[in-house]
Amino acid sequence: MIASSNLSYGSDQSGLIWGFIFGRDERATLINSAEALAWLKNHEQQSAHAFIWLHFNLSNTASEKWITEHAGVADEFNEALHDGSRSTRIELADNTLIAVVNDVLHNFSLDSADIATLWLSVTKRVVISARRTPLKSIERLRQAVEHGDPIRSSVELLVHLLRDQADVLVKIVRDAVARVDKVEDNLLAGRLNRQRGDLGALRRILVRLQRLLAPEPAALFRLLQKPPVWVAELDTQELRQSTEEFSVVLSDMSSLQERIKLLQEEIAAQVNEENSRSLYVLTIVTVLALPINIIAGLLGMNVGGVPLADHAYGFWIVAGIVATFTVVAGWFVVRKQNQD
Repeated sequence: MIASSNLSYGSDQSGLIWGFIFGRDERATLINSAEALAWLKNHEQQSAHAFIWLHFNLSNTASEKWITEHAGVADEFNEALHDGSRSTRIELADNTLIAVVNDVLHNFSLDSADIATLWLSVTKRVVISARRTPLKSIERLRQAVEHGDPIRSSVELLVHLLRDQADVLVKIVRDAVARVDKVEDNLLAGRLNRQRGDLGALRRILVRLQRLLAPEPAALFRLLQKPPVWVAELDTQELRQSTEEFSVVLSDMSSLQERIKLLQEEIAAQVNEENSRSLYVLTIVTVLALPINIIAGLLGMNVGGVPLADHAYGFWIVAGIVATFTVVAGWFVVRKQNQD
């Protein structure tokens, strides 16, 4: 296994976080910025199947200068670094694949749902990737390279990254499904609590992930229909397959959003039903108390001629009248309920 003691989310003076040379040995060789610069200057003398992958930290201001001066990237790559559009896409520019990939942060959680952008420039011999914050998929790719996963071309490295991103999304969907299952169990058990708000937050997160992580279909279609001449047919097929796998994950995410929507509607229906039941009980109490309130109001007026004021059994007569009216009102309420 390649030693990785010097690999961190920091970078060297040139902004390079890590670099690998593929095709020199059976496994990729870890290199620093000086070795990368020497390889780039003499890459024509290297093996025809050899290529290099350099990963930069854009938070280091030296990164863009080093990439522009030594990596020979297309102008479209530099424009993409400062472009306001964050949509995931892979485009062909000047015989170079320019990829803008949105990925979740290395410490991603469904509560925060932090997402950042990764930029890639892919040619037959050179792969340049750059980011501003640590990302999960690119870290998975580095670990795979360190463990000796066979990667025979620069496009296959890109495909591996897309599949790693799909795997990360699968885990996110599984975690979201587990949360939805828990909410559904609480719903069936009659324990609503804050579940409606939690579902709403989870649904917003999934919509945001789908919007930012889904590749642009038009750009991918154009690329797959007419790939660069240096891209092997096998690499094109794997890129198409990885795109289809990504689409399956996004479809699962859409299905989960529909499930959340149905649960929200069910919870809303239960809340409305409970509110209606409470209002009905309040109405019954009001109706039953109406005779008491009316008679108490009449007898409590401070005017002369109040009936039964001097009668020995006046209180019990009034109480009987109130009870009679209350029973009659209760009978009407029960009859109305049975008719409904």
